[in-house]
Amino acid sequence: MKIGDKVRFLSDVGGGRVAGFQGKNIVLVEDEDGFQVPTPANELVVVGDDDYSTSRLVADKQKKTINVAQDDEDYDPADRPVTFKAPVEERKGGDKLSAYIAYVPMSPKEMTSTRFETYIVNDSNYYMQFTYLTAEGNNWQLRSSGEIEPNTKLYIEEFGREDLNNFNRIAVQILAYKRGKSFLLKPVVDVQLRLDPVKFYKLHTFQENDFFEQPAYVLTLVENDAEARPLVVDAKRLKQEMMGKINADRPKSHAPQVKKDDPNAPIVVDLHASELLDTTTGMSHSDILNYQLEQFRKTIREHEKEKGRKIVFIHGKGEGILRQALINELRYRFKTCTYQDASFQEYGYGATQVTIK
Repeated sequence: MKIGDKVRFLSDVGGGRVAGFQGKNIVLVEDEDGFQVPTPANELVVVGDDDYSTSRLVADKQKKTINVAQDDEDYDPADRPVTFKAPVEERKGGDKLSAYIAYVPMSPKEMTSTRFETYIVNDSNYYMQFTYLTAEGNNWQLRSSGEIEPNTKLYIEEFGREDLNNFNRIAVQILAYKRGKSFLLKPVVDVQLRLDPVKFYKLHTFQENDFFEQPAYVLTLVENDAEARPLVVDAKRLKQEMMGKINADRPKSHAPQVKKDDPNAPIVVDLHASELLDTTTGMSHSDILNYQLEQFRKTIREHEKEKGRKIVFIHGKGEGILRQALINELRYRFKTCTYQDASFQEYGYGATQVTIK
């Protein structure tokens, strides 16, 4: 299918000629009144066998120009096609970015055999230039890219259950802007999501929503300027947590110690890598975490005969990776110990108190 082809609609009366393309799958069909109708390519069929080559189109245009000049007395400017495009209507509250990826079953009553359609939903007053990708191991494959107008949804593709294994990980990148007016600059959206193929077999996955007449599986990319949580952990932030560089999580006490004037005071052990190690050069995040856990185990074993002894382990708040690892150790390796959040007033957020039983 190319520009100039004569086409007709499969599911509706009428047709026209191909005037252009929007994205990979949307065809702009120009009817006899000069209006361009965006239509999915799979809803069109090429008809006729006329020659629509560039030379033929140029010749036809020249011929029309000559005929207009010859019939100038009968020429009415009102007969020219209307090319004016109304400006985009903005809605109240639409200046905060909201965008979604949606999967819509084509036959909701036949969930075991239905195919699905993918849409990008732009629920904001911004134009969006987007890319839609799926993962192939450590690499990515571009499935679609293009522009979506404000407060609209755009059809991307159709797929079946046999394709679900290709959708374990998806990524959408969005650049937002306005045309013909000033606007607030928005950060580039870069979201990775993990899809569970099993959900596509469950009817309750597809819910009523504001964007489609039928139930759909709608996933948030960005909502009210807040980007969806990415699939992957930010390595830089993880390193900051392990190194104890997040200022808000810095404890008041850093080195392991016991208050000399109070024998019942808890032992305080700072598990931040910067307190335990002189340098982390050459160590991976996993190496650092294992070293921190080994110091935790060593401390517990040194005091496991001191019934009632309290030990405060400072691990930082961050993503909670180290804290969760400590809790797993307490649940499965040191079952006789009890634990709770340590005093916020003394140690701030990010400390756990263990009691030897």
